Amino acid sequence: MAQTSVAVVPEVGMAAAATACPCPGPGTLYPYPPPRAGMAVRRTCLRAAQAELGAGLLNGLVESMRASSPTHAKAAAALAAGVDDEHAAWMARHPSALGKFEEIVAASKGKQIVMFLDYDGTLSPIVDDPEAAFMSETMRMAVRSVAKHFPTAIVSGRCRDKVFEFVKLAELYYAGSHGMDIKGPAKSSCGHAKSKAKRVVFQPASEFLPMIEEVHQRLIEETSCVPGAKVENNKFCVSVHFRCVDEKSWGALAETVKGVLRGYPRLRLSQGRMVLEVRPTIKWDKGKALEFLLDSLGFADCADVLPVYIGDDRTDEDAFKVLRRRGQGVGILVSKHAKDTSASYSLQEPAEVMEFLLRLVEWNRLLSRRARLALPPAGVPGRRN
Repeated sequence: MAQTSVAVVPEVGMAAAATACPCPGPGTLYPYPPPRAGMAVRRTCLRAAQAELGAGLLNGLVESMRASSPTHAKAAAALAAGVDDEHAAWMARHPSALGKFEEIVAASKGKQIVMFLDYDGTLSPIVDDPEAAFMSETMRMAVRSVAKHFPTAIVSGRCRDKVFEFVKLAELYYAGSHGMDIKGPAKSSCGHAKSKAKRVVFQPASEFLPMIEEVHQRLIEETSCVPGAKVENNKFCVSVHFRCVDEKSWGALAETVKGVLRGYPRLRLSQGRMVLEVRPTIKWDKGKALEFLLDSLGFADCADVLPVYIGDDRTDEDAFKVLRRRGQGVGILVSKHAKDTSASYSLQEPAEVMEFLLRLVEWNRLLSRRARLALPPAGVPGRRN
């Protein structure tokens, strides 16, 4: 087996709460908070957290939680009211990647396509139980076919091992925990000349693992009083799913999560699609993971590469922004609803993602076949078929 390479990105910018709780030195872990007994203590902590945050910040978080729900009652009502003009205008700015397929492949002329795929909501449908987000066999076939032609990576907020259990394709690159846990195959399945035949391993937040586990256990305990809340340990981050939580309890859930994080200024709270996510305070996200993988594949600062990133979540916007900043690549948002995005194109659901992938494979096969037919047979210089 090729020797692994591990790089570490230094942490940056502690949270404002650090002023109340000085940070320990590098490598030092925060002590586990003393045990809490009784609901009264929990309510006291929640009130303290609310006072510290301020009603405005908390209300803003709850509004953001509402906005992350594509099927929220307000969105459904607006759609039923016939806001067709607004959606049409959005589609004009972010046209269907299927409708603009020829335009996309034309941009790849003379370039190597590299595929980046989110998992939940992109390769699998969004489901109430995150443990049941299985992808179909036809989708697996489509992804496997894509990986035979192009270097392909799965970039997910999920734990890398968990995503691999869902996808079950060893020839892919996997970037779990929003890119904080990256691992690749021993060699590229597409056989591209520039792909480095080395096993990529990258975990920039390894020192946070004990802290993440502590927070995971505390969040399980503290959110147990919120029906429907589900806490998921994604190794380098913790996800608190609120898809099955009554909207009236969203404020209490947000207070609880914020209250737990008061004791961990080296961790920060971000938000995805119907999920609150706790992550280390390092400058690392899906956009950084995209750049790291391009570098690992030998495409750093190359003009002959076309990254294609497909995702449905707010966290995928970091990757879309990287593509826009590079002025190189194709960002595709998976959404049935108009929303702010840095993606250039859109697809409505995983079924359209699968269709796009299969069309890409067929296009590449036809291109390769034409190239073979144009070559002179061996031993007959200059002759063409």
